[in-house]
Amino acid sequence: MRLRNIPGAREFVAAHPLVITDSGELPGPWKDIFGNDYPIHIEIGMGKGRFIIDMAVRDPNVNYIGIDRYESVMIKALQKLDKMGDTAPENLRFIRMDAVDIEEFFKEGEVDRIYLNFSDPWPKERHSKRRLQSREYLQRYDKILSRDGHVEFKTDNAALFEFAVRELEGTHWKLKYISRDLHSDPEAMKNNVMTEYEEKFSARGQKICKYVIYR
Repeated sequence: MRLRNIPGAREFVAAHPLVITDSGELPGPWKDIFGNDYPIHIEIGMGKGRFIIDMAVRDPNVNYIGIDRYESVMIKALQKLDKMGDTAPENLRFIRMDAVDIEEFFKEGEVDRIYLNFSDPWPKERHSKRRLQSREYLQRYDKILSRDGHVEFKTDNAALFEFAVRELEGTHWKLKYISRDLHSDPEAMKNNVMTEYEEKFSARGQKICKYVIYR
């Protein structure tokens, strides 16, 4: 995925007090960072941050962590929060990293929910192991997810969704919910928080796919 470089983005993100760029003493002290022992929900590939910010505002009794490898998109989320001033949620932090290193930042069973929203599809087959829904990544999630935790995945990309469903075959992961047209399900839409991409694609009439999996 090619992104437009934003001058100064790396320095801005690295210096921002809400961003963690190095695992340091992690995994472990998230209770110290947040000052509470609320459940931890993470979004991998958070983009410009609309979803994770809206979630943090909606539920102050959950600690939210947005993860992305690109400073050029993370800076957008941080600028949104800065503009919110005193109304910005206090239960939100960010990690600038490649998700392949997820286990360096969270200890076993520490995460209660993982969101994968409109992930990079990595369309070439030789890159399939880089997809966040691949078995390689499911194994990583398995280690950091709590016993009762689950993974939620949304996409407009039908091919990626079918790949994600196939990756569950022969594993211990189970489907709690699946839809290939999320926005036609009134019950599921009651608590649905949209991302920038979801709003744009659904407005065009594109179907949004979603699954929720657990172990």
